[in-house]
Amino acid sequence: MITVLIPAHNEAAGISDTLKSLTSQTLPPDRVVVVADNCTDATEEIAVALGAEVIRTVGNTDKKAGALNFALEGLLPGANPADMILVQDADSQLSRDFIERATAHLGADRRLGAVGGVFRGAAGGGFVGHLQRNEYARYARDVKRLHGKCLVVTGTAALFRVRTLVDVIEARLNGTLPPGNGRGGVYDTSVLTEDNELSFALLTLNYRIKSPSDCTLVTEIMPTWRELWAQRLRWKRGAVENCVQYGWTRVTRPYWGRQALSVTGILVSMAYFGTVAFALGTGEGLHMHPFWIAVTGVFVIERVVTVRLRGWRYMLAAATMYELLIDLFLQVVHAKAYVDAALNKKKAW
Repeated sequence: MITVLIPAHNEAAGISDTLKSLTSQTLPPDRVVVVADNCTDATEEIAVALGAEVIRTVGNTDKKAGALNFALEGLLPGANPADMILVQDADSQLSRDFIERATAHLGADRRLGAVGGVFRGAAGGGFVGHLQRNEYARYARDVKRLHGKCLVVTGTAALFRVRTLVDVIEARLNGTLPPGNGRGGVYDTSVLTEDNELSFALLTLNYRIKSPSDCTLVTEIMPTWRELWAQRLRWKRGAVENCVQYGWTRVTRPYWGRQALSVTGILVSMAYFGTVAFALGTGEGLHMHPFWIAVTGVFVIERVVTVRLRGWRYMLAAATMYELLIDLFLQVVHAKAYVDAALNKKKAW
């Protein structure tokens, strides 16, 4: 039996597209449950009209993770261990064969704990939306080259066996994993990035995780720089704090390595732009050192090659280095996330 769980807080604008993408699946789910979390718009009414079940959260203050834990507390006890649960964001639309392909991957490997999706950015958002679509195309390229190997099963869409989620709950209760909500819930409500933490949990329990290139979907993009800043600051700080939470283990070593590369990237960017500013400030013009010219060349080649999935027009545009804007933006976000984590600044969703 396949059950889809869709946590939703005031998602009236997009929930219909999400639900329609489920009704058109080549392998339709047996149940579709919208978890209405403190909704004040028409999310519930639209979901019911399109044939979905609706569960209302009661007193939830823990955002998406709390809403999912609330629903799973009711669903898991009576479920068959071999049943499957797909957790999907309310602003994401699955490709028609997503469930069929994802269940095939999960059924072929007993130690596969979760199958995630490879996402494309939705339309809209102007220039900032375009930059995110390029970014997501590069992510899809990386996952395809790694044959589905991924560091995180993202919350956009992820398929689990019931027995895997029960294993997580039991491991939280017996101290093998961080306690989550204190009652052994699947999702840790104390963190900013519950999907990242759950990926850590599955890997710690010796499960594998995978995002196959044939499991695709479309997800929303942030339409403004302000919203993109808030999203990426939460993602980055959450990832850093998940590493601290789990410490240095066989599971977290690659993640710590990514954080080290991220810090190196910030320092290199500071040096790069500092060199440019110094050259301009002294009036000598941009007579840059050969090293920095080489760095620029590598950057241009990487930008062009990695956006190939979007077509030659985007490849030509990438050669102009206009994407330095979002790279610099993200470096500032990452630096802010490290500072906030170090100072233990109050977390914000």
